Amino acid sequence: MAIVRPFRGLRPTNDKAAEVASPPYDVLSTEEARAMAQDNPLSFLRVNKAELEFPEDSDPYTEEVYQRGKENLHKLIDQGVMIRDDKPGFYLYRLTWQNRSQTGLVALTSVDEYDRGLIKKHEHIRPEKMHDRANHISFLEAQVGPVFSTFRATDAIDATMKKITAEPARTDFTAVDGVRHELWVVEDQAMIDELIAGFAALPALYIADGHHRSAAASEVCRRRREEKSDFTGEEPFNFFLNVLFPDDQLRILPYNRVVTDTGNLSIDQLLDKAADKFDIAPQDGEVNPREPHQFGMYADKKWYLLTSKGGSFDADSPTRSIDAAILADNLLDPILGITDPRTDKRIDFVGGIRGNNELVKLVDSGKYALAFSLHPTTVEQLLAVADAGEVMPPKSTWFEPKLRSGMVVNLLTE
Repeated sequence: MAIVRPFRGLRPTNDKAAEVASPPYDVLSTEEARAMAQDNPLSFLRVNKAELEFPEDSDPYTEEVYQRGKENLHKLIDQGVMIRDDKPGFYLYRLTWQNRSQTGLVALTSVDEYDRGLIKKHEHIRPEKMHDRANHISFLEAQVGPVFSTFRATDAIDATMKKITAEPARTDFTAVDGVRHELWVVEDQAMIDELIAGFAALPALYIADGHHRSAAASEVCRRRREEKSDFTGEEPFNFFLNVLFPDDQLRILPYNRVVTDTGNLSIDQLLDKAADKFDIAPQDGEVNPREPHQFGMYADKKWYLLTSKGGSFDADSPTRSIDAAILADNLLDPILGITDPRTDKRIDFVGGIRGNNELVKLVDSGKYALAFSLHPTTVEQLLAVADAGEVMPPKSTWFEPKLRSGMVVNLLTE
């Protein structure tokens, strides 16, 4: 079963939500966050990325930074900009972008279910990032950045969500990036019970984005249980803030690659070597792969379409059949010598939201020699990897649109 728990959310007043809600802490550099928050004292970046208020060379992982984030959160509360709901409930959060909508349940999910693998993962985590978020939660006594998860859609959950969203949203604004954000407060006990029952029928939930935030919640729970040996399992630290979207509504964009050099090969030599695994055809214009296992390559102001040959990858492997893995296994590693895309400084990654224009710009600038455009990973592939207990290839999913932080906060105090 999948446990979803109602809670007393802390959220901005409707008239201030657009000023408060901010992009996630990990999609902006400190410089970008500083510029975004510069003229906005209410920006939630001041809570979630408080290092923006310190000198440029400051360590973002110090107690002073976490303490500033806590102070800024309490300023929003003391000023009446953010108010905690009187009784536990759920929230529905809808994002609409480019004429597509996705509606998720904002709820608390179980650390125990996460630790037991019932909330499934598909990424490795970096310990320093996990400890940063765990310390952030501990200092603030709050989970301020939600995990973004998915589940296999069911008619029962869909029907309940449609009943709730038939009414006007409590909060409704469109951000500067064109994404519309709507929030419904679910206070009716019958609707709450329906949602609890609907999710209880699911065998598993799946983390889409937020592996470090979920791991941080688990770490905080572990620390607190060590401190409180008589814990009951019902304390707030046993649960974490999650937004759960049905899998048939999610959108994954490509995660493209750029490479600094050709490994002392000419483009013709590189293509000759690649022809062992790919059918290669020059193109008159940019390449946006229309099917899985196709790739665009841009170099020397020319585009090429690379189509994987039959038998060049393990089609039965949930992980090695993903395009990011195919490109790595058949070209980046054997031809260019990029054996570990996570650490190799010769490769970088470009979210598909930036489009092929960004790839062309980066290569034409001379900073990079090659660019590769990929077909998006599908949600079905992500679920298959998680079900198999495997790990996705590095940088293989780019979810868009992003959740805004500060829409709903979970305080760890009763």
